[in-house]
Formats: sequence, C-alpha cells, structure tokens
Amino acid sequence: MKYPLSLTVNDENYDILVEPYHTLMEAIRDGIGLTGTKCACEDGRCGTCTVMVDGQLVKSCLMLGLQANGKSVLTIEGMGSPDDLHPLQAAFLEHGAVQCGYCTPGMLLTAKQLLDENPNPTEDDIRSAFVGNLCRCGVYTHATEAVLSVAGEENR
Repeated sequence: MKYPLSLTVNDENYDILVEPYHTLMEAIRDGIGLTGTKCACEDGRCGTCTVMVDGQLVKSCLMLGLQANGKSVLTIEGMGSPDDLHPLQAAFLEHGAVQCGYCTPGMLLTAKQLLDENPNPTEDDIRSAFVGNLCRCGVYTHATEAVLSVAGEENR
C-alpha cells in the first residue's frame, strides 16, 4: 500500500505516493525523477545520496521518504543550473574536483553546508566535512582547493 508524501524539493512542491519502506533517495529519484541524488552503498557509508533537509545534511538512503513529509529538500539540481552554476559548482570544475562525478553531488552539498555555517573554513575544517563522502577517484585535494577558493565569497 502506498502513502501520500508531500514535500518541497528545490523550491517546488510535490505530492507523490510512496511505499512505507521507500527511502527519501528512492522518493527523490523514482517518485520525482531527480537523478542527481546518487545511489551507491545504500547504508550511509559513501555520501553519494546526500541532500539537505530543512537546511541539514542527510544521507537520503538512511531516511524514509515519509519522514520527509512536509519538509524542504535541496538536491544538487536545486543548487545551480548549467546556465547559472553555483560558485562551488564552478570552482569544482575549475579545480578538477569532478572526475567520474558520482560523489560530486554529495560533496557539493556538504561543501555548501560547511560554507553556510563557516564562511572561512580552514583546510582541516573542509577535510573534516568531507569525512562522510567517499570518492573513489581521489579528488579530495582538488575539492578542498575548490572550497577554499570560494570561502569568504559573499555571493554564495
């Protein structure tokens, strides 16, 4: 039996039906059709499914979709667009922090929350923030450089 789920994703309201055991990741990908939120480990270890729920980072594979009822979700699609990149997205491209791209959505949202909370992080702050994001291509140094290049900018 499916249940109604009402949530706001990237400033758009959605009313969908989900199974009670479906995760927020499944609701976003399958119910809404936004595939920027990646599916990999499905047990919270890799961070590819990271989204922001009411301004806080959440590994969407660990949260049931129904737990997001009435909440506001930001996915990578809501962070910027191809014609209007978020400064972090542009910096990731400029610094070579995107290789296969699988970890990129989670890393970008993690970096966004870090800068929202701490506009001038140290390199150690950034590395600590990325602890929950697994990158098999090893772009951590490039991602850290990208975040440092954006740190302190007022137009985030």
